[in-house]
Amino acid sequence: MLRRAASALLNTGPGIITLLSVPWAKATPNPGSIAPLIRPFSLSVCLRKKKKQKSRWLQLSEGQKMDGNIEEVLAPLRQAVKEQGDLVRQMKADGAPDVDVAKAVAELKARKRTLEAKELSLQPKDDIVDRTKLEDTLRRRFFYDQAFSIYGGVSGLYDFGPVGCALKNNILQVWRQHFIQEEQILEIDCTMLTPEPVLKTSGHVDKFADYMVKDVKNGECFRADHLLKAHLQKLMSDKKCPAEKKAEMDDVITQMDNYTQQELTDLFVKYNVKSPVTGNDLSPPISFNLMFQTSIGPGGNMTGYLRPETAQGIFLNFKRLLEFNQGKLPFAAAQIGNSFRNEISPRSGLIRVREFTMAEIEHFVDPNEKVHPKFSSVADLDILLYSSKAQTSGQSAAIMKLGDAVEQGVINNSVLGYFIGRIYLYLTKVGVAKDKLRFRQHMDNEMAHYACDCWDAETKTSYGWIEIVGCADRSCFDLTCHARATKVSLAAEKLLKEPKVVNVVQFEPNKAAIGKAYKREAKLAMEYLAVCDECFITDQEKLLEENGEFTIETEGKTFKITKDMVTVKRFQKTLHVEEVVPNVIEPSFGIGRIMYTIFEHTFQIREGDEQRTFFSFPAMVAPYKCSVLPLSQNQEFVPFVRELSEALTKNGVSHKVDDSSGSIGRRYARTDEIGVAFGITIDFDTVNKTPHTATLRDRDSMRQIRAEVSELPDVLRDLSNGLTTWAEIESKYPIFEGQETSKKDTIEE
Repeated sequence: MLRRAASALLNTGPGIITLLSVPWAKATPNPGSIAPLIRPFSLSVCLRKKKKQKSRWLQLSEGQKMDGNIEEVLAPLRQAVKEQGDLVRQMKADGAPDVDVAKAVAELKARKRTLEAKELSLQPKDDIVDRTKLEDTLRRRFFYDQAFSIYGGVSGLYDFGPVGCALKNNILQVWRQHFIQEEQILEIDCTMLTPEPVLKTSGHVDKFADYMVKDVKNGECFRADHLLKAHLQKLMSDKKCPAEKKAEMDDVITQMDNYTQQELTDLFVKYNVKSPVTGNDLSPPISFNLMFQTSIGPGGNMTGYLRPETAQGIFLNFKRLLEFNQGKLPFAAAQIGNSFRNEISPRSGLIRVREFTMAEIEHFVDPNEKVHPKFSSVADLDILLYSSKAQTSGQSAAIMKLGDAVEQGVINNSVLGYFIGRIYLYLTKVGVAKDKLRFRQHMDNEMAHYACDCWDAETKTSYGWIEIVGCADRSCFDLTCHARATKVSLAAEKLLKEPKVVNVVQFEPNKAAIGKAYKREAKLAMEYLAVCDECFITDQEKLLEENGEFTIETEGKTFKITKDMVTVKRFQKTLHVEEVVPNVIEPSFGIGRIMYTIFEHTFQIREGDEQRTFFSFPAMVAPYKCSVLPLSQNQEFVPFVRELSEALTKNGVSHKVDDSSGSIGRRYARTDEIGVAFGITIDFDTVNKTPHTATLRDRDSMRQIRAEVSELPDVLRDLSNGLTTWAEIESKYPIFEGQETSKKDTIEE
């Protein structure tokens, strides 16, 4: 009842704000993590639309600002979340049936979304970017645009122009310096084509899928659950819809993530869902795997996929990487590259695409030694953390010191905490606003069964809170799965200070029985049984006791193992060297999403001139560090332009020469619009006076200093690398106030 009351309080029909969940970063099979089919209706759009009747959210938001009683409005929503969170915990403690727990969890998620949407709706109007103006600038200056546009374009595929390409490369260059160089991480570059058995083992072939429906006449495809949700929201927005019917449809939406294929089919029939574009009938929902499938080789006998993530290549090369690191733990490996996801309905620009760049780190650590030696360097960072407990209690995110979060158990261990700190420092370094960045912990029901802890770096944008980095403690799941499938040990050895006695659990196969049942293929089954770990053996032992058999799969073959074929042997063994299957801490970065966040967080409009926009990119990631602008096309200026350009190039400072005939103010505006950090102006004083000097302009403040031409390349190099600040430069050089000579003086000379 509380949730329905909250929904009634906030209801604006199908245009409700939505949160975008992870699509790129860690393409872990999770069919319930895709954003709604309808494009999210952000508050920024709501505020720009001029309607006779304001939305109830906007009325409430305006009233809230006048009253100053924001918490009074949020209190019932927080209470609704808390009560449902308490109920979920109680049901789990009481051992309630899984289906009932799943329904309660879905209700909890719905209440959380309602609370979050309301909190977002109360944000100040001046905190919202003008997305229309932003996207116009990005397209017009060719930061990026839809791929194959002259052929009509393809959704979810984008081409980066010169400015966008330079920005992306700089973001990746800073990433390499911040992580790979500073942390001594091993970088590899793996193929994007992946054979089917690899992704079968990782779970992507079987589980990386969504339900889809097709327009029966034109074949247009839609994500089934999102289309159903949009259809029901439209029906509920009708004033003639009875309260009982609304409540029924509200319950359907709440349970949307839990429906089976047949249940979705029945709901499409019940509510008579048609194509939202043509009104045509739709096919029944079918499972659609989100990977791009292909054939490797001319015969077409080897099925492969374009990789849905970069991580698997690192796991498969673990043994070689361990050898390269002289067999020692801990160590980390990283990979930057493109991944692919055949989205049914891509949208929201760079946020939800079919091809995207990832930068992933796999930090391999002894599970018994999850303590990072450099954690003290980030322990005092104050970071906005949105813990699982806060989410299920209806509380807001809170600022905590990382050291306190690890000490109090909010973050599972200091290795995970260290990487959260390093991620925070990186994101704020490249232009993400600190006050629009938080780390949200996955709730128990969100995490994969093998994960110990997982946090997402989320940023506030006009689309709501979006995930841009995932940081998970994945335990030893991936290495264990690939070792079991390939019968290759993916473990490290650790020399023990003192010998120790350990309990060993292993399968004891009856070779005669297995040989009789499977003949030539018996060897495959026995090799598989020989490398099984204790957890797997224990699980299969239970199946043997309950059912008298269990099934294994290896190299495309399925084997039914019965009681007469295998026994479980337990014994003790004295070890001098211990075999360790490392746990993995995995930070996974979506570069496109980070870029879009930076676009929004740095997009500015000049005070007093609504038409002049600019990007306040940090100098180290700006597409060009500076512009070189001769004030005149007079030939006297050419040597100075050439001298500066050559010196800047030698100092590794990317720059853009603009010697067009436009006014200097117009040329400043053009370079500001693409985020060029600084501008050198060669004026008449440069030509007429010695020593030769030029002005240096700061993009954000528009203030200028004057310095000798020979000094400027070194100054710009230090500014671009973050070795000095503009304030320090202003204190060292005279402020420019105006030229002392003119064009006439040059002509006379």
